[in-house]
Amino acid sequence: MTASTKGLRRAEVWYQRALWVIAIVFANFLIGLGGKVVDDLPHVEQAPNRDAFIDHRASAPLQERLSKLQAELTANGDATDQAALMLTAAQHDTQQAREAFRTMIATRHATADAEQDPAVMSHAQALEAATQRERAAQAKIDALKQDELSLTRERSGVAQALAVLDAQANERYQAVQRKVELRVFGIRLLFTLPLLLIAAWLFAKQRKSRYWPFAWGFIFFALFAFFVELVPYLPSYGGYVRYTVGIILTVLLGQYSIRALARYLERKRAQELQPGSARRESLDLIKAYARVTAKVCPGCERTIDTSDPNANFCPHCGIGVFNLCPHCRTRKNAFSRFCHACGQADGGDPEASPA
Repeated sequence: MTASTKGLRRAEVWYQRALWVIAIVFANFLIGLGGKVVDDLPHVEQAPNRDAFIDHRASAPLQERLSKLQAELTANGDATDQAALMLTAAQHDTQQAREAFRTMIATRHATADAEQDPAVMSHAQALEAATQRERAAQAKIDALKQDELSLTRERSGVAQALAVLDAQANERYQAVQRKVELRVFGIRLLFTLPLLLIAAWLFAKQRKSRYWPFAWGFIFFALFAFFVELVPYLPSYGGYVRYTVGIILTVLLGQYSIRALARYLERKRAQELQPGSARRESLDLIKAYARVTAKVCPGCERTIDTSDPNANFCPHCGIGVFNLCPHCRTRKNAFSRFCHACGQADGGDPEASPA
């Protein structure tokens, strides 16, 4: 049990805790309801479809031509592969014909007329035919590669033209998307910003009222809705709003705290100028008793030494914190309604020093 609750009845302590639980539960239900509303807010206005911004009249022929070029390049690749196989076979035939011709020449007699030999002529013609086939296969491959180069260049041009159309469509889409985001963000802000203003009013006026659990529950809900629930839906520029509002709230709370502290110190200085009896009448006995138990002066709220049996008055403001029971003469807390030793009601002078 904390020092602030030592002077309270046990039921009061549990009631205080129960009220805080009610505040948290109330805030939790509000957060759940607010989350459902915020989740549905993006559906208020549907985002545009990017395909709607593409110039289909200009892009359709380009897409069709690109598909045809891709098909022609595929066919060209298949034909090039077949021509490469034919070239390999022709090169093999040429090699065999060349070896056969060399062998034939080597086996002829030196005095024979090789040019008039029918066998030599036959091998020479076979070698020439094989060489022609190899040249034809190589020429076909060269032609196919030239076609491939032309098709590739044309495909690059078509793809570049489509990229330009796509970039223009993307620019128009982004412009419309930003407008939609701004409108949706404005709707979300209209939903969450008033919650913060209401929470600020509740904090200033109702946080200590009879129904303070509901005030604090709403304050927790408003802070969560603005600084947490709104985050996933913020556009890129939405963070500026959130941080700006956070700065404004911090400044306002800071000014309020500074002014409240100044008023508190001024009030305490004025109270310290009053006689002890007048100050005691303005104190809540339960809170005063708890402060003395916590070694804090109930008048000026400065730290005091309660272990010294001779220290019966606050050395800072002079208010009496201990006195003697008029019945049993036991030293006790001056703010006790009854003596802890004899149980009699305190009817003595609270400002009288114990003899």
